[in-house]
Amino acid sequence: MRKSIATVRLSGTLEEKLTAIAAAGFDGVEIFENDLLASPLSPERIRDRAAELGLTIDLFQPFRDAEAVPEDLLARTLRRAEKKFAVMERLGADLMLVCSSVSPAALDDDALAAEQLRLLAERAAAHGIRIAYEALAWGRHVNTYDHAWRIVRQADHPALGICLDSFHILSRGSDPKGIEEIPGKKIFFLQLADAPLMAMDVLQWSRHYRCFPGQGGLDVAGLLEHVLRAGYDGPLSLEVFNDVFRQGDTARTAVDALRSLIALEEAAGRTDLPAPVVPTGFAFAELASTGPELPALLTELGFARTGRHHSKPVELWEQGDARIVLNSGLDATTGHPEPALAAIGLETPDPAASAGRARALLAPVLPRHRAVADAPLDAVAAPDSTELFFCRTEHPDHPSWTGDFTPRAASASPAGITHIDHVALTQPRHHFDEASLFYRAVLGLRPHESLELADPYGLLRSRAVSGADGSVRLALNVAQIRPGSGPSGSLRQHIALHSRDIVATARRLRERGAPLLPIPDNYYDDLEARHELDPGLHRTLRELGLLYDRDDSGTFLHLYTATVGRVFFEIVQRIDGYQGYGAANAPVRLAAQHARTR
Repeated sequence: MRKSIATVRLSGTLEEKLTAIAAAGFDGVEIFENDLLASPLSPERIRDRAAELGLTIDLFQPFRDAEAVPEDLLARTLRRAEKKFAVMERLGADLMLVCSSVSPAALDDDALAAEQLRLLAERAAAHGIRIAYEALAWGRHVNTYDHAWRIVRQADHPALGICLDSFHILSRGSDPKGIEEIPGKKIFFLQLADAPLMAMDVLQWSRHYRCFPGQGGLDVAGLLEHVLRAGYDGPLSLEVFNDVFRQGDTARTAVDALRSLIALEEAAGRTDLPAPVVPTGFAFAELASTGPELPALLTELGFARTGRHHSKPVELWEQGDARIVLNSGLDATTGHPEPALAAIGLETPDPAASAGRARALLAPVLPRHRAVADAPLDAVAAPDSTELFFCRTEHPDHPSWTGDFTPRAASASPAGITHIDHVALTQPRHHFDEASLFYRAVLGLRPHESLELADPYGLLRSRAVSGADGSVRLALNVAQIRPGSGPSGSLRQHIALHSRDIVATARRLRERGAPLLPIPDNYYDDLEARHELDPGLHRTLRELGLLYDRDDSGTFLHLYTATVGRVFFEIVQRIDGYQGYGAANAPVRLAAQHARTR
């Protein structure tokens, strides 16, 4: 289906918005009146520029407070409409959005509303223009789509139809199934937006918190299915009001917007995208290593240096099925002036199909500079710039990336670590929703509930995404940090390693002098009050600095290392099917980390 977006969605000038919209791959655009008013370009130049970019102007919006006005205001309304029709002709737009009135002067009279909208449609038709009437969720008298449709049906004019907006419908809890009773030819336009589920005034919710389909909690895909069953064949258009989005990078936001529509089409069964190939595990985590700190820490954690890349300054460290790659070739010139997480290798049964789906969903494909003997690896960039590699490690039917490493004799004292449990990725605030959609749509991971966690200097927002079986878990974090806090705090990344016996692991780490994060005694006093733990277990937790959590399924024990550069490690043990991430303990961990960086 054709795809369109409202210019109000993006930051920048109108010309910058049009350029970004076209570059992302959209077919059309809604011109928001405020963007036109602020532009130095004439309507004719905007029309020509859109055509040069291959964009159609699908809608001009909004025209407000047009219906059910007292007789003495009608002439003024029609005069205003005629002026706008003239502008639309110059702009090359033939569809105007008319919002249901919010004016205190509007009368609660459906017959009058239908009569005046019919008159407006007659005037519009004389200019070759149609009217799409939309029920605002906060409209004074008309605030549901079925009410708007009754008025349009009563007006009975070929140039008058309805505009459906997913936010206005779903935010009020209206049943979208009734849309199927509207003739498709009378649905003139469809606007799509999602939003997080929030208990607040619907106008403020709409103006500040809308997001792209798939990034919130509304069933936008279900609504789209009803609209398509009604016979609608117009564009899918995004109308999203969001404070963060309107301050973001214009080009990047446009790509994220188009990705959301592609994924929405798939959810509604209207696309032939390559099927998701859900990753089955972590092949490796790659760290930029600029000094001796990370090798020393890995040694203390029980990892062995098992190989060196045959053509690059890269080392492979292993323990059980946990693999860490240290790359000393990533330095300040490549954006990693200190130890940092640079890439994740994801196990997949079909790397080519994983890469193909990523490309279809507009994930940036990364160029690979590899020697002839290097294993082929497809990589894409995640929203936070972490590189994601699609791997099939040591499989007889696929070249393994481990073959690029020359083995070396391993001498280490393992600490009981078995595999990578999860990886936490820090997202810039304005990329958080983009990341949630990216991992769901591109990798087929399931998003979990978004949490807000207490930080000594604000709040940390976190959302986990995972495969159905939990073999791949990612925690997406974004922090509100105090000014001047520098690279600490919100920019930390971490790798969680699973231990088969975390008590034994913790004892070994302490014996080796591993730099573990100290936990205040106050935490254990509170733990004793909140949970009726075996006294011996409680003493062990306190002695070893272990944190404790439990859910309906099981128990979670974990500890943290000190931070090296931007990276720290977490050691975890999931007992009896525990599914969470120890979120209840995050404030204690964050406070302890802040204390060490003061």
